Amino acid sequence: MTQAELASRAGLSQSAVARLERGGSNPTISTLARVIAATGHRLTLAAPPHRPSFDERQLRERLAMTPSQRLATFTAFSNDLGRDDPARESHR
Repeated sequence: MTQAELASRAGLSQSAVARLERGGSNPTISTLARVIAATGHRLTLAAPPHRPSFDERQLRERLAMTPSQRLATFTAFSNDLGRDDPARESHR
């Protein structure tokens, strides 16, 4: 399909279609929907729920601790880091 054909089907000028094909254009969703509809397709937008990148259960557990419990847990985990790491053993 040529730019002129697409423009005619979408109710746009050929130069407007040419601008859409260039990088940096910023069309409205309405314009995109019209152009896509002119090709026999439909624009569908979706916003799936955001999944946190952290363990919410663990966060709740830590927040339920007292500051001294959190510090003790942090210290225990820090001491365990690298314990089985051969590279760390060679630096001792």
